Amino acid sequence: MPLVNQAQLKDCSRVAIVTGASSGIGKACAEHLARRGYRVYGGARRIPAGGVLVKPSAGEGFLKTFPLDVGQSASVNEFVSRVAEAEGGIGLLIHAAGYALAGAVEDVATEEAVAQFQANFFGAHRLYRAVLPVMRCQGYGRIIAVGSVAGLFPIPFQAMYSASKYALEALTEATRMEVAPFGIAITIVDPGDINTGFTAARKWAVAAQAGSPYQERCRRAVAAMVRSEQQAPGPEIVIREIDRLLERDGSPVRVVVGRQYKLVCFIRKFLPDKLVHRLLQRLYA
Repeated sequence: MPLVNQAQLKDCSRVAIVTGASSGIGKACAEHLARRGYRVYGGARRIPAGGVLVKPSAGEGFLKTFPLDVGQSASVNEFVSRVAEAEGGIGLLIHAAGYALAGAVEDVATEEAVAQFQANFFGAHRLYRAVLPVMRCQGYGRIIAVGSVAGLFPIPFQAMYSASKYALEALTEATRMEVAPFGIAITIVDPGDINTGFTAARKWAVAAQAGSPYQERCRRAVAAMVRSEQQAPGPEIVIREIDRLLERDGSPVRVVVGRQYKLVCFIRKFLPDKLVHRLLQRLYA
């Protein structure tokens, strides 16, 4: 974990780290925060070693992007240390890195499942452990984790993605309770389908495309997901929710993004599991 020099800490409420900043929701959030005057440090795997600086035409905000592999503790610690040393503190973490893995549970190799959790779950754990010492010393900070409605109800043929997002929900809620006395606010934002590069970046389990008995059903399910994602609004609806979070004093545990998904998640509380499963099977399985 990065070392924290309490004597060097200063007001850094507008210093932000955004992961997954090269595409999708992460990129949109990083650029938006820079336009709002935040000093944004974006992390992503596909960034030149020297980083990239983007400065809006007006204001004090900027976006600097540097290489970051959330699957490697050394990379996470180096990245967070770079920001803390440059700015004297960290006010905001938006963790948006991750990807989806398609395939039936029987077809997903353990190594593929571990890789999914490294990106979507353990990456968040590494980031939390790295930024929390800085935020504790400051006595304030905000963490926003980008989850998914797939972390609230399971999606067939994306079981590992759903499981990793379920785990992210638990990790984030537990961390929220643990750090509340230190003035740190944590919220998980759960979008439904969003039209971004996330769709094209979806990975497939190797066995799912090699004569699997689930192959045709899996392909139909993923095709339905792709159609829904491509017809969905862009990341601007997630940005609007994050803006609301940043402007309010309180911090909700969870924000579901999208009117229809808010309704679905509300109704889900009252429906029997068997009925929910039948509906999901009709949609995807």
